[in-house]
Amino acid sequence: MLSGALAAEAPSLPAAPIPYLLGGQVTVVWQHDPAFRSPYQGRNSFRSGPDDAVSHSYTLCTGVRLLPWLDLYVDPEMIRGSGLSSGVGLAGYTNGEVIRNPEAGQSPYLARAFVRATIPLAPEYEDSESDALHVGGRCPQRRLVLTGGVLAAADIFDTNRYANSTRTQFLNWSFISNTAWDFAADTRGYSRGGAIEWIADPWAVRVGSFQMPTIANGLDLDGDLLHSHGDQIEGEVHPTLLPGRHAVLRLMAYGNHARMGDYRDALDLAARKGGTPDITRTRRLGRVKYGFTLNVEQPLTEDRDTGLFGRFGWNDGATETFAYTEAEWTLSAGAQVAGTWWHRPEDRVGLGLAANGLSDAHADYLGHGGFGFELGDGRLRYRPETIFESYYLVQVLSWIALTVDYQFIADPGHNAARGPVSVVSVRLHLERTFVGGG
Repeated sequence: MLSGALAAEAPSLPAAPIPYLLGGQVTVVWQHDPAFRSPYQGRNSFRSGPDDAVSHSYTLCTGVRLLPWLDLYVDPEMIRGSGLSSGVGLAGYTNGEVIRNPEAGQSPYLARAFVRATIPLAPEYEDSESDALHVGGRCPQRRLVLTGGVLAAADIFDTNRYANSTRTQFLNWSFISNTAWDFAADTRGYSRGGAIEWIADPWAVRVGSFQMPTIANGLDLDGDLLHSHGDQIEGEVHPTLLPGRHAVLRLMAYGNHARMGDYRDALDLAARKGGTPDITRTRRLGRVKYGFTLNVEQPLTEDRDTGLFGRFGWNDGATETFAYTEAEWTLSAGAQVAGTWWHRPEDRVGLGLAANGLSDAHADYLGHGGFGFELGDGRLRYRPETIFESYYLVQVLSWIALTVDYQFIADPGHNAARGPVSVVSVRLHLERTFVGGG
């Protein structure tokens, strides 16, 4: 009786709070390019200017830890406005915020809706910070991570600390992702699929598969998963290239399976029947595009806010570009410098140089007047496209950043007959994230 009474009087313990994050971002980009040399231009040319464009994006970021090992994320998004030349004409396009397919419209859509399961493989834990795609807290150092749902393949693969986000870092496509990686995605950059990551302290291995679009640069994803999917495997190591500063090297191989066209087949068909080559007339099931990428980041300071980056990528170049941009090889390098040296530790300076190139078959196809979804001047004097970009980001407040950006593009659209092009940009980025329950 006494023990029962004491039990009745004992206060009940409150339920443990559920970790969560709630945030949002707004990014506005204004760009201008003056007139430049252009003896001719076609349907998909970067227009000879002068031209102005404004894009603006809105994202709501939500995440909740349903179980100690299971997170759920749902991110609605809306992108409005437009880009220079309606988003076409360059392999390294000037604004990663722009949706280049007018059929996508400007209404809200679901950018991400995925779950992430984290399974410990060892008893050691470490603290992890929260961001828009992660509820922070204690995280096992050695772990198996399973992610699936609606998301971007680039959320998991080919990430780079210094060249990854078009909203806070470089604007040009050549620096936010590997242009030779034609990653599976709809025209907005998202897909449905999943990935498995085996992560240890000095290395990691990632394997993932995602749905391909039904047509090049298409809005709809192909439900024929047997014949249409994009697969990638990435290995990551952390060698010590500089004393006390571990680098990060990521090597990836990918293969896309889809109903794609072939550049040589399109040229042969036009030679036999006359007219301009049209790659859409050669599409058939069973086509495969494959390639390889190398991604490097090298911190120069203890806080890792200042560092170097580089990417190299190559694909076979036989089948049509289907999702990202028209380049079969790329090489980029650059640096991010934190403003600590001039007493502005949250400010950033970025400098980057990139070159994008085509396969012989792709160059011949464009040279004979063919069009892709991104390029097509009507003819082509081929030369690799070269891009220089620099920016200065001022962290006005903890949630407001203002960036001034300059890009110089030689041989736009891989065409030595046109350009060079200069683009100036101003970017306003607002972002707040609230974290609770942990």
